[in-house]
Amino acid sequence: MAAVDLGASSGRVMAGTVGPSRLTVEEVRRFPNGGVRAGPALYWDILGLYRETLAGIREAGRLDGVGIDSWAVDYGLLDDRGALLGNPVCYRDSRTDGVAAKVAASISARELYDVTGLQQLPFNTLYQLVSEGDRLDAASAMLLIPDLLNYWLTGSIGAERTNASTTQLYDVRARTWATALATRVGIPPRLLPPLRDPGTVVGTADELSGLPVVAVGSHDTASAVVAVPASPGTNFAYISSGTWSLAGLELPAPELSDEALAANFTNEGGVDGTIRFLRNVMGLWVLSETLRTWSCPEDLPTLLAAAAESPALAAVVDIDAPVFLPPGDMPARLESACRATGQRPPQGRAAVVRCIVDSLALAHRRTIHAAARLTGRAVDVIHLVGGGARNELLCQSTADACGVPVLAGPVEAAALGNVLVQARALGEDLPDLAAMRALVRETQEIRRYEPSGTADWAAAEARLTSAVAGGREW
Repeated sequence: MAAVDLGASSGRVMAGTVGPSRLTVEEVRRFPNGGVRAGPALYWDILGLYRETLAGIREAGRLDGVGIDSWAVDYGLLDDRGALLGNPVCYRDSRTDGVAAKVAASISARELYDVTGLQQLPFNTLYQLVSEGDRLDAASAMLLIPDLLNYWLTGSIGAERTNASTTQLYDVRARTWATALATRVGIPPRLLPPLRDPGTVVGTADELSGLPVVAVGSHDTASAVVAVPASPGTNFAYISSGTWSLAGLELPAPELSDEALAANFTNEGGVDGTIRFLRNVMGLWVLSETLRTWSCPEDLPTLLAAAAESPALAAVVDIDAPVFLPPGDMPARLESACRATGQRPPQGRAAVVRCIVDSLALAHRRTIHAAARLTGRAVDVIHLVGGGARNELLCQSTADACGVPVLAGPVEAAALGNVLVQARALGEDLPDLAAMRALVRETQEIRRYEPSGTADWAAAEARLTSAVAGGREW
């Protein structure tokens, strides 16, 4: 099978094979991605992504199926002829500034959460659509990025549930579109396409010799969580670590308490009807933007090795502060954040990298501990999957910060989860998530990091919380 895995900074096509005691993925094509500034707006080059997707699928050779996953919330609008009305706008664009406050005037945060269970983020699809204004009059359907590419491959319009659940337009308990909510905020329900479960065969791609196209867990985190190699009966948390860190627990039903709302946790759909109870943590985006700002000649492993020799917790920031969301000069923002909270800014590139990694590990600690408290569940182990599993300093720092072992890997969790759901849809004997995860444990490399307890993470958290509460914001 071909697993098309599209991230905010790069995309790739992976060739995967699934069988008894066999699970492999191999990269056949990688291509850059990123926002394209054109005039006042920040767009995605969706046609370039589609071109690269087709090229990668063709390079993968003989296939039994293809599935596409990507980042969440962004979409394309189709007109009544099925033509794309314009390039999708990147969620980091400023067009949603102030929109959440406008929506709050007509529907309360509590009511929104009771229906959708979704974390309040300024770029949620609901806010993006409200920002479109009268432009929605010309649209007949809204398709999230994987659904848009599936439509171009097969001609079939639909919305896969795990990604639909990230829009703030999905009723997390009824598992249907929240059409009454959409109407109240001025979004025409006609834009919301029929829903599909992950594992549905969408159709066949005539342009690819009739290749079956499968709706996988099309939100990349949903696919990544499928490949979390958790053993049955363990009390595990997960962190899908990449541009964002998606950190939380897998639940059988949504957690919609006032406390969960106040803590800004999200309840997103997972494969096989599960709930991904998590928070978005800013993730390795801050590090990648720092390297871009530096036009860094040093490779990342060298910088991380140097950072590991720097003192732990010398300076930490709230990595989730809004200032770190847009593209820009991250080192300058880190320096400003440290000064605003009464800390000496890190000196030198290794110390800056250490500040970023420690701050991210501290955010992991904050989020995992909150998830456990909100659900009354113990956490005995954390599975850290995705690209961050390669980052030894991050994995060890996360184990130290959280006080429990971290099992790192697989790195290619999203692609593995993608091909596992495809394989089941196409007839492989993988009846449930437990069977899929057993195959991951059997075939993939996992590295264990034990907490060392050599740094006082609780004190660092208290120091940072006290500084922010004292009014030293940035």
